[in-house]
Amino acid sequence: MKTKVAYLAACAALLALLLGRVEVTSAVTCNPLQLSPCASAIASSATPSRLCCAKIKEQRPCLCQYMKNPNLQKFIKSPGAKKVSKICRTPFPRC
Repeated sequence: MKTKVAYLAACAALLALLLGRVEVTSAVTCNPLQLSPCASAIASSATPSRLCCAKIKEQRPCLCQYMKNPNLQKFIKSPGAKKVSKICRTPFPRC
């Protein structure tokens, strides 16, 4: 009986640990064209759309890769991109 209680207590502790650290992850396909809804907001003083913010959050794991691309880094590192990141409440990546 004591071993059953100890086993259940250990399972409950493990479950609590796992639930505290659960992260939902999904595979992201890195495609800079997915950020096209943000182009006008990055290039001008336009407010980013909800779609733009959603795409920024979706593509966030890819931003460092985009920064390494000489053709894309001028857009990703621009003041407009930092403004969009702030408005969308998506931390700007530190690569």
